Amino acid sequence: MTGKTNTDEQIGFHKGALSTLAKEREEMLKILNIVEQLMRMHLKGLKDLGVEIKTTQATGKSLEGKMKK
Repeated sequence: MTGKTNTDEQIGFHKGALSTLAKEREEMLKILNIVEQLMRMHLKGLKDLGVEIKTTQATGKSLEGKMKK
C-alpha cells in the first residue's frame, strides 16, 4: 500500500508541476507578445524619423549599434 501511495503522490506532484508550468508559459507568451508589439511601435517610430534599423531577430542579438541615421 505504501508503494501505491508513494507512486500516487509522485504522479500528483508531476501533474501539478506541469499544470503550473503550462500556466507560467501562457503568461510568458503574453509578456513576449506585449514586448514584441512595443518593439514594433518603436521601430516604426524610428523609421518614420528616417532611422534605418537592421534587426537580427533570428540570432537574438541586441539592436544597439545597429542604428543608422
